[in-house]
Amino acid sequence: MKTNILSNFKGDLTGGITAGIIALPLAIAFGVSSGLGATAGIYGAIIVGMLAAIFGGTPTQISGPTGPLTVVAASVVAAHSSDPGLVFTAIFLSGIFQIILGIFKIGKFVNFIPYPVISGFMSGIGTIIILLQINSFLGLEFSGTPVEGLINALKSLHNSNLQSIILGLIALIIVFFTPKKIAKIIPPPLIALILGTVTAVFFNFDVNTIGEIPRTLPSLIVPRFHLDNIEIIIPIALTIAVLGSIDTLLTSLVADSMTKTKHESNKELIGQGIGNMAAALFGGLVSCGATMRTVVNIKSGGKTRLSGVVHSIFLIMIVVFFAPVAAKIPLAVLSGILIKVGVSIIDYKFIKLIKAAPRNDLLVMLLVFLITIFDDLILAVGVGVVLSSILFAANVAKQTDIKLVGLSNITDENYIDEDLKNKTMIMHIDGTLFFGSASQMAARMNQILDYKNVIIDCSHIKSIDISAVFALEDLILTLNNKKARVIIIFNNREVAASTLKLGLRKLISPNDIAFSTQEAVESIQN
Repeated sequence: MKTNILSNFKGDLTGGITAGIIALPLAIAFGVSSGLGATAGIYGAIIVGMLAAIFGGTPTQISGPTGPLTVVAASVVAAHSSDPGLVFTAIFLSGIFQIILGIFKIGKFVNFIPYPVISGFMSGIGTIIILLQINSFLGLEFSGTPVEGLINALKSLHNSNLQSIILGLIALIIVFFTPKKIAKIIPPPLIALILGTVTAVFFNFDVNTIGEIPRTLPSLIVPRFHLDNIEIIIPIALTIAVLGSIDTLLTSLVADSMTKTKHESNKELIGQGIGNMAAALFGGLVSCGATMRTVVNIKSGGKTRLSGVVHSIFLIMIVVFFAPVAAKIPLAVLSGILIKVGVSIIDYKFIKLIKAAPRNDLLVMLLVFLITIFDDLILAVGVGVVLSSILFAANVAKQTDIKLVGLSNITDENYIDEDLKNKTMIMHIDGTLFFGSASQMAARMNQILDYKNVIIDCSHIKSIDISAVFALEDLILTLNNKKARVIIIFNNREVAASTLKLGLRKLISPNDIAFSTQEAVESIQN
């Protein structure tokens, strides 16, 4: 049953404004951190926040720039600083990919990315955010990779700006140590933003600020798709789309648990895609569902999509009426706020379990973490997913049990000829027969080639893929060439029919199929 959008007007108004207050410093900070400027962060929060609320599938969701997506955007900006249009083209395309994911109902599958991959990536992102803020915190001007930034900060400590450090420390103290009673009333990042800016202005500190924020409507940016840059744009856009979708849907699950409702995953992805496409057209930073802002919205009374619209309208009012004030915000204050964001993103839940965690999960997490920091975000996720899949396949393959048992060892029936017993071997396959375990079957082939009759018992196979069917086909062909009789046992006729359709029908006749060991033995005797 659909809720009237005005049924909770007061709660949505309060929730939207409160979420907007929290979104303001974060949007500005993420915009600056991305290299696209504070304006891009605010426009991203406004545009995606409003359109995703209207067209999305999670009524209480508040969308805006987040740490992981900002780091991706920053890496692209750093690599293509001479062509900012390429960044917005990638964001536009990522929106299209998100809509495609929603249309083809892929939303639910995004959640199948292994947790160690997400953990390693999130911890890596948190570390990157911290490393990228060190130079601004110290009052140093620098642009480059996180590791290069750390090296530059260590080499340039003697050039640090004491006034920037003071402002950064003020921000850190506020965001880390503000009492919960006060934090419930006024968000710590906003307190840090106001107090840090007032301090800098009052004492006339000579520090870097975010600079002018345009108060006019943003200009239209037309995406540019050319053959010479499409190979660069597509991987970036796919990464943004997948990461944004994961972040969004995880936030949607949090919203569900708090509101006791159920979101529409695919509709949410379509809404996010529409928002990011529009944001790219007007110079906005890529955005997604933001957990902290969504939680604050719900706790403040937000229940319908009106709260997300109110959040965006609030940010518009800030740009229109308070842009000159926002322009004076020191970068060191934003650095302090973002360092807290980075610390919060690190996955302490997994870190606490490192000693007890399975070795394979720990390997994946550490590898993704290191690649994220030292190499490439896109590569990190890709390597993590592939490695997790390989390790999982290897683990499942170990659980597949293939045993060879002579017929003489399992029956004492006098009606079965003793010679027949000695010339008949049964291959029992128990578990999942797929590409990872099919090699086990091939490895046992030499042990059954001398038998006149081979019964392949597939009645305990939980599932089978095309690779395993082909391996089974090779085994039957080899046995046929040795003039051996092959009987296959299935657990029911539906499984038999579906397996035969994959190619075995050409190798075995209906007389070579049985549904029990006794039936198979009787077939051999006849």
